[in-house]
Amino acid sequence: MELKTSLLRTRGRADSGKVSMIELFFDLVFVFAVTQLSHALLEHLSALGWLQTSLLLMAVWWVWIYTSWITNWLDPERMPVRLCLFVLMLGGLLMSASIPEAFGTRGLGFAGAYVAMQVGRPLFALWAVRGEDVARRRNFQRIALWAAFAGVFWLLGGAADPAVRIYWWAAALLVDLAGPWLLFKVPGLGSSSTGDWDIDGSHMSERCGLFVIIALGESLLVTGANFAGLEWTAANWTGFISALLGSVAMWWLYFDKGAELGHALIAGSKDPGRIARRAYTYIHMLIIGGIIVSAVADELSLLYPDETSFAGICAMLGGPILYLLGNALFKWVSSERSTPPLSHVLGILMIMALIPMAFGRLYTPLILACITTGVLVLVAIWEYMALRRPPPELDP
Repeated sequence: MELKTSLLRTRGRADSGKVSMIELFFDLVFVFAVTQLSHALLEHLSALGWLQTSLLLMAVWWVWIYTSWITNWLDPERMPVRLCLFVLMLGGLLMSASIPEAFGTRGLGFAGAYVAMQVGRPLFALWAVRGEDVARRRNFQRIALWAAFAGVFWLLGGAADPAVRIYWWAAALLVDLAGPWLLFKVPGLGSSSTGDWDIDGSHMSERCGLFVIIALGESLLVTGANFAGLEWTAANWTGFISALLGSVAMWWLYFDKGAELGHALIAGSKDPGRIARRAYTYIHMLIIGGIIVSAVADELSLLYPDETSFAGICAMLGGPILYLLGNALFKWVSSERSTPPLSHVLGILMIMALIPMAFGRLYTPLILACITTGVLVLVAIWEYMALRRPPPELDP
């Protein structure tokens, strides 16, 4: 019997796009990362803390989504790919453990782990496809060069004074984010094309859906842990139910139809790489960010139901707005809509209308949390009814 030598996924089988157990095991590292990010934001609830946590979130997401691209191309059931994922898990744990002090004493630890993963991954992939066509090898060469270029800024920032670290890392992240958008163009090597990114759309859709579940699960974990340590008063029960309903509404908004439409579009597309770059690689950062910020807001409304702060109000309004915006953009680009869904746009406007009253301290955090939860539930019900409304009958 001929041994299989290629490390690429075998396409065409009914289960070829199925997410493997090793990929789910790998994702457990990012449960820890999401928890670290929400705690970091809660402990540094200021304008600077917002910027720092946003930057760290994008870095964490970038590690995860790039790994999902790699395991879309390479077969995670093959031993070399599996060992690569184990090594990446080690890097992910080190990076996640560095998050609380990433802008303090562990900046170089965070940057070192990030760069090692971002550069090492495409180099491994380049070795894995050494016997494949030239276009595939060139693609990984370009990705590795872009990662190495950004890595210089990451490492310089990690070694720099904490007061200026954010500027180095913002420059590094700008390079990272620009890479896929500019098709990893490199002088002398040209640029990739979305046609080179011949991914399995079903796999990419399922992978990103699983990360949404990770983020929502962390939100429920935080809510349950906080409620368990509180006295069960009427106010605390109200905050608990509000947080739970908010998480349910978020799940509904993404998984009831949004994930299904995205899956159908990318699975049936002749250019899945283009859709994956836009709808999953970039737009999903907003969705994940919205969940994490909303989890922080839920914690504030439970632990400090009567105390208001500028940064806390920003979390309570910003989380749902980010989530609705991300879902609106995702559903817009993954369907035949000519405009974003009206329910989501009006939901964003309703929350924005709360800004004057919220910053005027007319609402306590608990009341504000209940109102924003009500908006999310309303948007979910509106979309559910709109999508299931029978089409108008044509006159004979």
